[in-house]
Amino acid sequence: MGEFKENLLVFGATGYIGAYILKEILKNKDSFGRIAIITSPSTVENKSEQLQNLKSEGVEVIVGDVTNPADVLNAFKGINTVISTVGRNVLAEQINWIQLAEKAPSVRRFFPSEYGTDIDYSPQSVHEIPHQLKIKVRAALKATTSLDYTYVVTGPYADGQMLAYLSPLAESARVIGTYDVKAKSATLIEDGKGKISLTTPKELRANGYSVGKLVVKALLHPEASKKRALKVNSFTTTPAEIVAEFEKQTGEKWNVTYTSLSELKELEAAAWENKVPMAPLYTLRRIWAEGGTLYAKRDNSLLDAEDNLETLADAVRDAILTQRSETQATDTRRLS
Repeated sequence: MGEFKENLLVFGATGYIGAYILKEILKNKDSFGRIAIITSPSTVENKSEQLQNLKSEGVEVIVGDVTNPADVLNAFKGINTVISTVGRNVLAEQINWIQLAEKAPSVRRFFPSEYGTDIDYSPQSVHEIPHQLKIKVRAALKATTSLDYTYVVTGPYADGQMLAYLSPLAESARVIGTYDVKAKSATLIEDGKGKISLTTPKELRANGYSVGKLVVKALLHPEASKKRALKVNSFTTTPAEIVAEFEKQTGEKWNVTYTSLSELKELEAAAWENKVPMAPLYTLRRIWAEGGTLYAKRDNSLLDAEDNLETLADAVRDAILTQRSETQATDTRRLS
């Protein structure tokens, strides 16, 4: 008999972090059996080229409504491991998928959409507003009797795309922390010397450890990742060190301003009170500034993922390219 290979199903595979995770899975497709995604009819229409490229790489595209139990159960047929990479607007739906997964005879493992701040970091974490849905999802998984599960906790993304940690924010929000390549400016919390743990969402060097690569490592180390949170990262640094690296790579001095932690807390409270759409980011930025992504020991070693890690220099180099590319695209659209 041949070696057993898990059949995988990915939710949210065409989204921001989902696309990176699926890309890394495909790089390691010889280690898995079927690789499938479930996607909506609207995504089929709007992202037809992306889906066609995935099909050409051997991905099985299942079209269905992820809120329809029949469609989800159909997608679960023959699947051993479910990987959710959905955004915050769909987190609650995972509770239904977990309950349905228990009814699917083949499903044995479930990776919920974590990939960020650890919701069990401290006693205060249970009270944080952005954590509430993830807390309910974890409770649903712990209540199951037939599923193993893994929470891949990465901290904020070291990326230059909008709303990621190394991105520029709109003028109205830059006070909560920003790195703006075009303006050569940054806003740091407190004195900028507090440590922060970051993970790159994509691979920046050959065999470097990004979010996607770390998820793959967790998939391939089932015993080390069974029924636990894995706290992993690419590197640990400080905002001040990040600015210094941006200055080094752009060859220019940056204008740096500072926001006190007490001011950030006031802005956070006001954002929630006024129902500002970015209120969750205000809370996350405050959590990060308070050291809510730091651990005495990370779990990379459990996954054999300690060597050749992505570096601050790698992440800043990519953030500069990303920000300049997005600025150029925006300027082009304005002129067209």
